[in-house]
Amino acid sequence: QVQLVESGGGLVQPGGSLRLSCATSGSLFSLYTMAWYRQPPGKQRELVAHITSGGRTNYADSIKGRFTISRDNAKNTVYLQMNSLKPEDTAVYYCKAAGDRASIPFVYWGQGTQVTVSS
Repeated sequence: QVQLVESGGGLVQPGGSLRLSCATSGSLFSLYTMAWYRQPPGKQRELVAHITSGGRTNYADSIKGRFTISRDNAKNTVYLQMNSLKPEDTAVYYCKAAGDRASIPFVYWGQGTQVTVSS
């Protein structure tokens, strides 16, 4: 069982910044593909960014150039640096870990952290 705990959400004004963190349990964090998703009010969950075990990243078009995903394998933590925040970035942000164990794929989710962008 892999546990993920997000932190760093909150209320921020438009144009502001936040950094989300997702601390992950276990000793195989470096092998996981980590991702951030978000679910705006009344909408479906959507992919924001992901980072592979090798450090390759991919971003949703809506946040390119504003958000940066990174990982620290020594701390078992993945980050999402969010700059130039807009009201439409308001959502619950979720962390996801994906990998496989004995060739059996698995996915784990965190509980989510609320980000509200409002003046």
